[in-house]
Amino acid sequence: MKLLVINGPNLNMLGIREPEIYGRETYADLCALIQKHCDEKSIEVTFYQSNHEGAIVDEIQAACGRLDGIVINPGGYTHTSVAIRDAIAAVGLPTVEVHISDPDTREDFRHVSYVRDVCRATFKGLGFAGYLKAVDFLCGEEPKT
Repeated sequence: MKLLVINGPNLNMLGIREPEIYGRETYADLCALIQKHCDEKSIEVTFYQSNHEGAIVDEIQAACGRLDGIVINPGGYTHTSVAIRDAIAAVGLPTVEVHISDPDTREDFRHVSYVRDVCRATFKGLGFAGYLKAVDFLCGEEPKT
């Protein structure tokens, strides 16, 4: 199995950005945790992070026909990007939405996800463990939550 893990804007600032919400672990820590989990399952994983909407769309499109699934934390684009939503729909790859915090318990504008309807599952409010649950889900090991 080959997976792509996409992280959107400001996730490169993990460990610095609002540690009371996102924790003190860094983006490198997150990637290392996912890599270890995937290695244990013999999954090939690629990581991509961008603060630019079009670059994320390009990466989703580039996965078409090459990869088996996508784990995506669109960051702030969760609540604004029809383009990312449409790219996920267009490629037709099994995709799981992940959020470190639970957007539904935060500001009202964070309660709407433009990507949720084209994703097979959503894991939110579980910290970095949500990414591992997303990987497991794509491997057929986790129920949708």
